[in-house]
Amino acid sequence: MKRVNILCLSVIALAVLLAAGCAKKPAPPAMTPTQAAQPSVTTEQPTQEAAGVEGQGMSETSVKEGAAATAEAMAGLQRVHFDFDQFTLTSEARDTLAQNAAYIKAHPGTKVVIEGYCDERGSDEYNLALGQRRADAAKKYLVSLGVSADRLSTISYGEEKPLDPGHNEEAYAKNRRDEFKVLP
Repeated sequence: MKRVNILCLSVIALAVLLAAGCAKKPAPPAMTPTQAAQPSVTTEQPTQEAAGVEGQGMSETSVKEGAAATAEAMAGLQRVHFDFDQFTLTSEARDTLAQNAAYIKAHPGTKVVIEGYCDERGSDEYNLALGQRRADAAKKYLVSLGVSADRLSTISYGEEKPLDPGHNEEAYAKNRRDEFKVLP
């Protein structure tokens, strides 16, 4: 009888842990029109901890120089856009990716994450999958242009981070995109 009680308690504890571990993250705050109008390339300055230098005696100047180098690298990478419900690269997207490839190849230490995005139409699951196909298409094309695949990674945000919070065709067109972020 004691074993049965222990087993039941163990199963309940496991169920509680699994339920707590699977809690959904809160949705990100909506962007204001001012934020949406800003370019997608962020120039966040990494903290010493984020840069992996905490406690190593690096000066604030060194951290700022690293952030400046990252911002400079990100300035050379431009986003590409997609047609509705598509992950096929347009000729304009291929031209932009060729410029991005040249920039990445000219900066040998650069590693880039390709972020795939969608407009708000469609289910969350569908948009996450479509955003991933868009990011993968850009990565495949960059690799075909000579960029080493180990310098590229992909992620999909689906409809989670709209560039334009509007609910019209113009906003949707802006939100169907890939963005390129330099990893620190």
